[in-house]
Amino acid sequence: MNGHQATKLSVNYAHILNSLCIKSFPIDKLEGIITQSGVEIDKAVSSDGKGSLRITVSEPTVVGLYEVRDLNIENARLIYQAKVRTEGVEGQVYLEMWCHFPGKGEFFSRGLQNVLSGTNNWATLETPFFLKKGEKPDYVKLNLVINGKGTAWIDDIRLIKGQLMP
Repeated sequence: MNGHQATKLSVNYAHILNSLCIKSFPIDKLEGIITQSGVEIDKAVSSDGKGSLRITVSEPTVVGLYEVRDLNIENARLIYQAKVRTEGVEGQVYLEMWCHFPGKGEFFSRGLQNVLSGTNNWATLETPFFLKKGEKPDYVKLNLVINGKGTAWIDDIRLIKGQLMP
C-alpha cells in the first residue's frame, strides 16, 4: 500500500467514524410509505431478506417514500442512503430528498451523480444535503425517482448525519 492509498483509507475510515444513522426504514411493510398506488412489498427480492418495495412504472414517476420530522440537525451533512435494484429500466433511477425550512420553503438534493438504468443488482445509492449552522429542516421527504419506465426495488433506507468536510 502506498502513502496515497493509506491516506485515502484513513479518510474513508474517518468518514465512517464521524457518521451516525439517525433514522432507518427496513421496508418490510407498506405502513408509512407515502405513495400507496403502484407499489408493493416484495418478500422474494430483498437486500436484507425481509422484503423490499417494488415499483413498476410505464412513465416517469416520483415515488414518495417517507416524511421524517423532528430531526434536530444542523451544521452537518444529511445523507439519504438506500439499496436500489432495477430491471429493464429505460431511463434513470435515483434518490431525491426534499428538506423543508420554516419560513423559507423546500429545497432538494438529487442523487444524479449515481443513477441506475437497465438491469442492476443491489447498489447503494445516496444523496447528501449540506446544512450550515442555523439551517434546521423541520421535515424531510424521501423519494425514489424513476425517470422513464421499468421496475425498481428499494430497501434498507437510512438517514445519516455526517460531519461537514472542512
